[in-house]
Amino acid sequence: MHPQTSTTPTPARKRVPFTLKDLVLLVVLGVVFGFLYWALVQAWTGLSVLMGPAGDLASHFLIGGWLLVAPIAIAIIRRPFTGIIAEVLAAGIEIIFLGSPAGPMLFLVAAIQGLGSELPFALTRYKSFSWRIYALSGLMGAGLVFVFSAFRFGWYGQDLFVIRLAIQLVSGIVLGGLLARMIVQAVVKTGVVDNFAIGRDRFTKV
Repeated sequence: MHPQTSTTPTPARKRVPFTLKDLVLLVVLGVVFGFLYWALVQAWTGLSVLMGPAGDLASHFLIGGWLLVAPIAIAIIRRPFTGIIAEVLAAGIEIIFLGSPAGPMLFLVAAIQGLGSELPFALTRYKSFSWRIYALSGLMGAGLVFVFSAFRFGWYGQDLFVIRLAIQLVSGIVLGGLLARMIVQAVVKTGVVDNFAIGRDRFTKV
């Protein structure tokens, strides 16, 4: 048989990392969640005051909120590094336009959060979007940034170390994981993301 007949395997088309609409969506999500994250900082300040002597734990209760954009962006776009990019973009909005007191360090923290949140999805090759994967996303995002923060702020060896960790992990699961899935489900029902990867198969679990 001639080697150039139709039975010759056709080379696979090289996959483009991101389409233009993917990038536009990432920017939009970065802006929206950048403002949301800034609002969380204000909530954190208020909660710290209300909690009095225990106010140092306030950020651990809210940490999951700062993880939201990663799983939402990943679920819609379903490409590698989506979560990391989305978190860093949101951090950029906080720093450049809203004057976050954390400064440039926030970029590193955001990258760590995005990496932790993305790992569970990456391990499934961005094919599983069950409740369990979202919960693991929140857990790993909160856990990874906790390890970094514990070194940075000297939490290791403190009496409250285990309490800090437990609160942060639960917040990650609930706010950064399960709430993210609920938001994705609500967005899918509107039909506005039908032209993205998430809309290619209406039977795909989100």
